[in-house]
Amino acid sequence: MTLRIGNASGFYGDRFDAMREMLTGGELDVLTGDYLAELTMLILGRDRLKDPAAGYARTFLRQLEECLGLAHERSVKIVTNAGGLNPAGLADAVRKLADRLGIPVRVAHVEGDDLTAALPQGLDGLDSARPGGTPKGVLAAHAYLGGFGIAECLRAGADIVVTGRVTDAALVTGPAAAHFGWQPGEYDRLAGAVVAGHVLECGTQATGGNYAFFGDGDVRRPGFPLAEIHDDGSCVITKHPGTGGFVDVGTVTAQLLYETAGSRYAGPDVTARLDTVRLTQDGPDRVRIDGVRGEAPPPTLKVGLNRLGGFRNEVVFVLTGLDIEAKAALVREQMSGALSKSPPAEVRWELVRTDRADADTEETASALLRLVVRDPDQEVVGRALSGAAIELALASYPGFHVPAPPGKGAPYGVFEDVYVPHGAVDQVAVLDDGRRVHVAAPHDTVVLTDVPQPSLPGPLPPGPTRRAPLGLVAGARSGDKGGNANVGVWARTDEAWRWLAHELTAERFRQLLPESRELPVTRHLLPNLRALNFVVEGILGEGVAAQRRFDPQAKALGEWLRSRRLDIPEALL
Repeated sequence: MTLRIGNASGFYGDRFDAMREMLTGGELDVLTGDYLAELTMLILGRDRLKDPAAGYARTFLRQLEECLGLAHERSVKIVTNAGGLNPAGLADAVRKLADRLGIPVRVAHVEGDDLTAALPQGLDGLDSARPGGTPKGVLAAHAYLGGFGIAECLRAGADIVVTGRVTDAALVTGPAAAHFGWQPGEYDRLAGAVVAGHVLECGTQATGGNYAFFGDGDVRRPGFPLAEIHDDGSCVITKHPGTGGFVDVGTVTAQLLYETAGSRYAGPDVTARLDTVRLTQDGPDRVRIDGVRGEAPPPTLKVGLNRLGGFRNEVVFVLTGLDIEAKAALVREQMSGALSKSPPAEVRWELVRTDRADADTEETASALLRLVVRDPDQEVVGRALSGAAIELALASYPGFHVPAPPGKGAPYGVFEDVYVPHGAVDQVAVLDDGRRVHVAAPHDTVVLTDVPQPSLPGPLPPGPTRRAPLGLVAGARSGDKGGNANVGVWARTDEAWRWLAHELTAERFRQLLPESRELPVTRHLLPNLRALNFVVEGILGEGVAAQRRFDPQAKALGEWLRSRRLDIPEALL
């Protein structure tokens, strides 16, 4: 018996008509939608400050208005974390929508993840690296729940299940546990569903979107993925017939490496062993995943804290033509007076050399000088600084202009992970009839430890080499987890893997990406995937909402690595 689970959203703002495409494009049992990310929780937290009834992804309601009838006709259940900070509010809104449309559906929701109210008094067992306990100014604090609350809702007959902050994979493990009757402790089955959920969670990233070797297929409009899940936890990743993009071992490998780290992928219900995953091409646009082993989850739950970090302002000066370095030096000297009167806590200058000599357009003859300032006080980064920049309009370098006038300083957010014991969280499935079912914490837990590093494959025999980009023989995908970034790198052949495993050490990684040279870099081996996963600690500062880095989510860090040149055996090229 197979359970077909599809995905129609990888983030808040994803393709609006994906829900209709998935409901009309082929057979489905369950349709999931992932709307939450670290930055999204901050955005929803700010929404809730303005309106206590807000805090959920309103896009989901608009999609459902078009598609609720389709889902009802096709008996497709919908499971989504679009509830964000207010799952009960979204569940009520869905019921009102269904009543207005005259469609009989049962709506349930999962709550218990919101720990914000508990923070002023503190949480017993709160594990935070921050001295003095919980940070101030927290807008939202939410535990990452597992899938058994969702399973309780579905077992009670819900047609639509709304959650707040659950793990992304819980949107798949919950329906699978309900359908197959899995219980806590069936770790291998649950781990298989976690892996399937991780592949589906980012939507079209599993079907050729953002893929290193995008030239292998037509990715102009990739279809959304689905998983055919079996009772033993194995699955096949595929997509609806006739939709764009493609599914192969490479696209699935890329997504498996996205925002993961070592061999143990911990969650609230199970720790999945990524080093046991086996991928097999099972036909066109079909990849089988099996062999996944699971272990008891860790004794603590991850909690995401989102808080206001202060205020940020930015000025971009356009420098055109000759004497770029001298022009940049002049601006920095002219701005030094304004910056020294009330020095911001952080000042960053970056000269981006997008210019080229003898250019045939003004834009390609221009470089960008970026000034970014941050401070807890909006006045320090606000009008005084912006005014000083604008006052240079007729008194600075030749060709002075800015793409847009600077503002008065905007708030920025900070994301931080902390951990609490399972017992600090009361997960509750709120059924359509109002009954509240409390979901028990895991009976068994195991403290996470590193898996011993596997043996390296035998090296390639010596031979001639050529200086060339790493990306000719390896794919990569990168992403963010708080202030850290991960870069997953994989080889497409056994020979390339033998070379990659020996060549791309943590030290070589630091050499290739100088921004990481002073930071801790950890390398993890995943031989089954012919992959290496690197974790770079602190490269993103305080997380995506702080926007401390040019690429604040490290989305392109892997592509930068692939562009770097090193000596590659000619046999691989």
